[in-house]
Amino acid sequence: MDVRHLELLRELALRGSVTEVARATHRTPSAVSQQLKAAQREFGMALAEPSGRGLRLTEAGRLLAEGGAAVATAIEQVRAQWDSFRGQPSGTVTVAALPSAATFMLAAVLREFEGSAIEIRCSDIDIAEAAFAPLAADNDIVIAHSFTGVRPAGGDALHVQPLAREPLDVAMAADHPLAAQGSVRAEDLVDCEWIGVPQGYPFNSVLESIERATGATLQVSQRIRDNRLVESLVAGSRRIAVLPRFTTPTGNGLVLREITDIPTRRHITAILRPDRAERLAVRQVLEAFKRVAADVERHHRGTTE
Repeated sequence: MDVRHLELLRELALRGSVTEVARATHRTPSAVSQQLKAAQREFGMALAEPSGRGLRLTEAGRLLAEGGAAVATAIEQVRAQWDSFRGQPSGTVTVAALPSAATFMLAAVLREFEGSAIEIRCSDIDIAEAAFAPLAADNDIVIAHSFTGVRPAGGDALHVQPLAREPLDVAMAADHPLAAQGSVRAEDLVDCEWIGVPQGYPFNSVLESIERATGATLQVSQRIRDNRLVESLVAGSRRIAVLPRFTTPTGNGLVLREITDIPTRRHITAILRPDRAERLAVRQVLEAFKRVAADVERHHRGTTE
């Protein structure tokens, strides 16, 4: 059994097309197609079939792809044991992070590894919840968020590490009529004009929860992803918005108010491919994210109790 064929099928399971596998493995699509044909000859049956503009694995292909994932995980376990034996985990750990989560974690994590043999390279990516899981194909750690649960949509085959639960509050100008209240209820918010986020983002789930609780349709005048821009628009107007508690600066004309009668916490989660989760360097960086997130969560819990 050629292990390279198992690796190919694992990549096809992750990426869904010959073109994407070729891009990720720095080969031509023709070379990938030839390897797939060779794998099908070796195993004596079809392993993939057309699906739209890509490919999907057959039942046989999925079984072998799972075997490829198990082989990759075993290799990384041995590498982790070797790194531990040498006492010097090293290498580059790539992180794709939601900006609003990276804001309260990344600086402290980077400081922890200054002068070490581990280099962290981070990219900030603000996308819908369902788009985070595919990033694990090309990154060691993906910092994602979800409103509905710890595991983001599409992450069923991934290793999941909960990091924090962050309240999502209503932001408003300090002189907004609702700012005189210490907290708000869903019914207080139905007549307000909102700055929202695109559909599919966890912040929008809060607005949907308000609509379900009240039966009203909220007035959303803008849909914007950048939190700093939202802050400026809210502070200078009568509009309100959902913003994260840990990183939204209050004062300078902006206040946050908790919604007391509907769930408003998002899960901040690290998701990883199972094989990459075994790397000792990756595990050490992940542990650092866990510690920093827990510290931030405890701090904010203490300031609100």
